Amino acid sequence: MQLPILAIDFVGALQGGDIFLTLALILFVIYFLWIYAWAKKQIGPKLGIILTLLITYLLFYQFPELIWVPFLLFLWSIFGKDLLERVPK
Repeated sequence: MQLPILAIDFVGALQGGDIFLTLALILFVIYFLWIYAWAKKQIGPKLGIILTLLITYLLFYQFPELIWVPFLLFLWSIFGKDLLERVPK
């Protein structure tokens, strides 16, 4: 049985051959730190790391299509707000 963390090709992601794999690795680090910072404040550092591992496991290995939802919302908040202002009321 292969560990789930080994399913990501870290060397390939770091080399930059596949842009989506590289972006997924960057988002993995960002989401992990973001969720851990939140969980540490809410339930403490020991339980926070367990909750963070659980959430990132579910996000990246069980439901990988959900990785892109916060990323797309972030891009929409930066670039999409001007599009809504141009729509006539």
